[in-house]
Amino acid sequence: MTTQQTVKVQLVRSPIGTKESHRATVRGLGLRKLNSISELQDTPEVRGMINKIAYLVKVL
Repeated sequence: MTTQQTVKVQLVRSPIGTKESHRATVRGLGLRKLNSISELQDTPEVRGMINKIAYLVKVL
């Protein structure tokens, strides 16, 4: 039985003043307010989203 790997992401900088696509990516990851944490499945798609907004988030 394989367990699904997860990754926790925390929003550490405000997306105000960033590109619209970056703000949409933040929302797509399930992050709303500063310091909010979202636990997501560790897939290549999610990793790509994290890499796109790496300056806004911290991986826990």
